[in-house]
Amino acid sequence: MNIGVLALQGSFIEHASVLKQPGVETKQVRKPDELKGLDGLIIPGGESTAMLNLANNYELIEPLRRMGLDGFPMMGTCAGMILLAKTVTNSDIQTLGLMDIKVMRNAFGRQPDSFETDLDIKVLGEKPFHSVFIRAPLIEEAADNVEILAKLDNGTVVAVRQNNLLGISFHPELTDDNRMHEYFLKIVSGNI
Repeated sequence: MNIGVLALQGSFIEHASVLKQPGVETKQVRKPDELKGLDGLIIPGGESTAMLNLANNYELIEPLRRMGLDGFPMMGTCAGMILLAKTVTNSDIQTLGLMDIKVMRNAFGRQPDSFETDLDIKVLGEKPFHSVFIRAPLIEEAADNVEILAKLDNGTVVAVRQNNLLGISFHPELTDDNRMHEYFLKIVSGNI
């Protein structure tokens, strides 16, 4: 299995490290021709506006949009989820527009307001998933065709799946728990 990690900005090195396991190759993606031969793609956390500007400069927007519309598996974490969303309520940035979700950038506040919490994510099993939120977005609305995977205790939606697309508000790459990445690999392989 060959998984690309969008390497324009953000935590792409951390995602690649998590994916280092038997049978998984990773590739840093910065140009459209580097998308060839991939089985899935992770769009990491970082700064969504900077990522979109760089993706536009490197002519990645349309290839990524086409691939997503064709069912290509993608996982977006934090800023990566913003890039996947159809609507961003507190910004006029042009996203890939792939997931039927409405998100709010920096929904929990600035850097000092970052936090960690344990989430019950049933698709990952009974053990809670320790989650790191850094200037994180939240999901304000999800269409009926979007599966809600995780919520905070107050009901705020923080992880969703729509077909082969996975959107996550937090940073699973910053923990020692690989279950979220393993779940994505199951989506890529067609096992779920």
